[in-house]
Order: sequence, then C-alpha cells, then structure tokens
Amino acid sequence: MAVGVTYNTLDIRLKKVTLKGILFLPENTLGLVIFSHGSGSSRLSPRNNYVAEILQKEGLGTFLFDLLTEKEDSIYETRFNIDLLTQRLIEATEWLQQYGPTKNLPMGYFGASTGAASALRAAAFYGDAVRAVVSRGGRPDLAMGELAKVKAPTLLLVGGWDHMVKKLNESAYDTLRCKRKLEIIPEASHLFEEPGKLKEVAEISAKWFVTWLTSKK
Repeated sequence: MAVGVTYNTLDIRLKKVTLKGILFLPENTLGLVIFSHGSGSSRLSPRNNYVAEILQKEGLGTFLFDLLTEKEDSIYETRFNIDLLTQRLIEATEWLQQYGPTKNLPMGYFGASTGAASALRAAAFYGDAVRAVVSRGGRPDLAMGELAKVKAPTLLLVGGWDHMVKKLNESAYDTLRCKRKLEIIPEASHLFEEPGKLKEVAEISAKWFVTWLTSKK
C-alpha cells in the first residue's frame, strides 16, 4: 500500500447496533465520500467498490459500510425501510464527524438505487454539513418530501435506457432547490453494466465531489 494511505476495517458502534465499515483515506485527502448502497447490497458491493477506487485515485477518501446487520438484512421488508436506513446513515455520519482521522474532512454522500433516498434525506437533515451528493440510478422519489430541504449540490446520474427511473429523477430534479444537475448516461441501463458506463459514472462523480468538497463555503 502506498505511503500515506490509510485503509481500515471498522466497527461503527451506533445507538442500538454495531455496523461494519471500510475506510480508505489517501494521502492529503480532499474529502470523504460516504456510500449509501441499495437494497440487498453491502459494503462489499462490487459496483460501489469500483466507484470508490476511482474516487480514491482523485484524492478522495471513501467509507463503505453496512447500513443493516446480517439479521436485519435477512428480512426483506427491512431492506426497504428508508426511515431506518436514513437514521443509520445519519448516525454513521455523526460517528465519522467525531472519529479522529475523519472529523475535520468535508463530507459527501454517494447513494445508489434506494440508497440515494437515504442519502438525500440525511443530506436534508445535515444541511450545510454535507457538502455534496451523487445519486447513481437512484430513487430520489422515495425522499420527495425532504428534497426541498437539501442544501448540498446534488448530481443525479441515470442510464438513458432506465426509462422509469429517469422519469422519477426528472421529477426529483424539479423539486430540488439546491445546486443540482441531472445527467443522463446514453446507452446505459439501471446498473450501468454496459462496457465503460460504470467508469463514466465514477469519473463524473469524482469530478463532482472534488469540485464541491474542496470549494469554499
């Protein structure tokens, strides 16, 4: 591992549960991106880890964690409990704000699929304390009641072939009152499985985070 790089597996002790996370901090970290994964996924998500690696190459720290315990994740309905997932993301963010290596870093959220809803709702809760949000193939409609409260610059990324989700993101874009951008990735489906499309998503996301996590308030 390169000199100055920190990689830790962490136990995040929250109010009611302990969750597992992976923290990566490159040398001279520009900011920290906290991942909120979609239903049925985890800190080991291949897609989110791929995105994280590209963010890391741009000087961004990343934190991927399980929003649910193994027992909770075994219950189908719990995977879609946006209230619970949002609370876990809020508590994990608070933990990171107090954790020595990360407490002074500007923070942003990367939300995938239903995880984008909890990311946006947590961003609404934190206001200016969260500096940027990226939604990958997200379901911001599940946070529609909170969208007008989001202050963090928000990027909505949707596959051009993901027609239903594209419509939902267009409605969310109209509801957001922060700096925002809706970017349609052509010839891409919901999971961006087509050659080169996830890389495109990751590179666009990295640029967004670098811009807003390093900007002066």
